Amino acid sequence: MSQTIVIFGASGDLTSRKLIPALYQLERKKRLDKPCRIVGVSRTPTSDAEWREKLRNTTQEFVGESFDPHCWDAFATTLHYFAGDVEKQETFPKLNAALQSLENGEPSNRLYYLSISPVFYAATVKQLGDAGMADESHGAQRVIIEKPFGTDLETARRLNNDVHRVFLERQVYRIDHYLGKETVNNLLVLRFANAIFEPIWNRNYIDHVQITANEEVLVGRRAPFYEKAGILRDMFQNHLLQLLTFAAMEPPARFDADAVRDEKVKVLHAIRGMSPDEVAVNTLRGQYRSYRDESGVAPNSRTATYAAVRLMIDNWRWKDVPFYLRSGKGMSCRTTQIIVQFRRPPHLMFAKNGGASDGIYQTPEIDANRMLIQIQPAEGIQIHFLTKVPDTDMQMRQTEFQFHFRESFRGELPEAYERLLLDAMHGDASLFARSDEVEAAWRIIDPIQSAWDNSLQSDTDFYEVNAWGPPAASDWIRRFGCEWFDSCPLLNHANS
Repeated sequence: MSQTIVIFGASGDLTSRKLIPALYQLERKKRLDKPCRIVGVSRTPTSDAEWREKLRNTTQEFVGESFDPHCWDAFATTLHYFAGDVEKQETFPKLNAALQSLENGEPSNRLYYLSISPVFYAATVKQLGDAGMADESHGAQRVIIEKPFGTDLETARRLNNDVHRVFLERQVYRIDHYLGKETVNNLLVLRFANAIFEPIWNRNYIDHVQITANEEVLVGRRAPFYEKAGILRDMFQNHLLQLLTFAAMEPPARFDADAVRDEKVKVLHAIRGMSPDEVAVNTLRGQYRSYRDESGVAPNSRTATYAAVRLMIDNWRWKDVPFYLRSGKGMSCRTTQIIVQFRRPPHLMFAKNGGASDGIYQTPEIDANRMLIQIQPAEGIQIHFLTKVPDTDMQMRQTEFQFHFRESFRGELPEAYERLLLDAMHGDASLFARSDEVEAAWRIIDPIQSAWDNSLQSDTDFYEVNAWGPPAASDWIRRFGCEWFDSCPLLNHANS
């Protein structure tokens, strides 16, 4: 069946930087259903030709060497522009009529992408329903909703209710671009398609797990939004908890959307809640020192631009295995990675300087085994293990097995939005958040944010830009007997 993609917010950065380049790449790879129409909706009056020319320039910039002028010329014929204001009711019947005209009255699947401010989500969905644009009598009607999906549990639940008045849950795709990254998908393959990993993926062999999502960029122009959001709402409720569920979930009975998401929700429900006193022990927040100088930031702002959170999962597999989540702005390195730190051997016969020992292993400077799963930017996997140094008396050194996507698979990795848009068009919701999943995540984050907001003491630790966060973060994790793994090893290797 033919496909119509409607992008609300067509003049925004997301459309020009991510969505249209992703759709162009899908066209170049011959993966778009035919015929396919892409309709941009925004308030700014412009013509199809003007919109196409603007997108040609931005797409060429963002896709680089893979830009093919002949392919673009063919793709550009699918681009259409509709000037309309989502705040005005009359926009939607007119838009529906324009879409029906483009579709020549034939049945067509439609995908509505809400690349607009979250304050307009509920109203836009309602107007789609009032205009009959959610009715599936002439093809599947699906809606993609960008994050943030609510600002807390109450607003998320209210938005879910508003959306469900118009669309069934199977029609709703809550997007998190992290889940479209190749390494996130590969995590499931790593765990569930390889017999050598799953038997040790549990409390018996894993000491703890670290999940890091650091960014070099500062808040900058996002300051007005960030003052209301902070690092927990911006990164933890969605990206970091999503990565945690993939790392911790049980194997689903089958690989389909409901089965995968059922297992993810079970993980979220198993995460231990925290009282305000427990929040004070199990979390740490920071702010880069120049944050209060950003335009739109209050001079005494306590908004966190860095956070570290210790979570416990109370189920059979993960009992007493801490998960350390951290994220920050203005970090020394842009990296998203999962560190699986294995336990030390229960008995090691090698003494510190080589030779036979008395049976007591006392060499803390020698690390236990470790697995690094690099989500971005240099996607790959490392396994750290001990080997004997040649020509020594049983001295040991950490050695690495390495797998790099770009070395093993020729060509550039697809952008996350390519995978997610294609899945949404095909009705595969495996990599999209379900309503109960979103609400379960907010139940974890809300008590932490509330404890921070209600704290009478200024317990925010400052850090310098281009650091790995507040110095206090190292002391904080050492209290639990762990050390942060502060490195971008795969990135350094890829650039060497």
